Amino acid sequence: MTTISALFRTLAAAAFAATLSACTTAPVAPPPVPKMAELLSQASQAATAGDKEKAVTLWKQTATIYPAEKTPWVNITQTRYDSGKYAEAILSAEEILVRDPANTFANSIIATAGLRLSTRALADLSRQNNLSGSVKTESQDLAKLLRESLGENTLFAAAAKPPADEKAGKKPTYVRKPKPEADAKADPFSALK
Repeated sequence: MTTISALFRTLAAAAFAATLSACTTAPVAPPPVPKMAELLSQASQAATAGDKEKAVTLWKQTATIYPAEKTPWVNITQTRYDSGKYAEAILSAEEILVRDPANTFANSIIATAGLRLSTRALADLSRQNNLSGSVKTESQDLAKLLRESLGENTLFAAAAKPPADEKAGKKPTYVRKPKPEADAKADPFSALK
């Protein structure tokens, strides 16, 4: 019986020691938060080295760690715009506007990238001869609004004829008007005028 009681005391002491050691273990500290300047520097180095996707990933990590900062979103927006990923550039620019509603850069990117996407879509529709009905009417209304916003009668300025220099005795020169099919390719809004 003494063996069982000794074994029981030993097990009880071991359990008690384990319980105490669990209580005295120091909590594990979370890893230190990297400084924003360090993260932005790493992303810029990746972008300079030509690894744009790694740079965007690092900027997104920075934006997650520092959610109130617009700088990572500015970099993402510019990178996406430069690479022709206009829809992604618009989404990133929207993130800038959440942090800075009056940001001119973000609004400029949204307007320009939106026009590039619209131009591409209108060119595709024009090639397919599928611009009709309410889509055509709405496109015409939007083109008119854009012309008025730009202060232009037409969306794209027509090529001007150079003036004839009659006093010098030179024959007047004229600018050759492009063929209609070339106009459609160069000006996807031509159907909307």
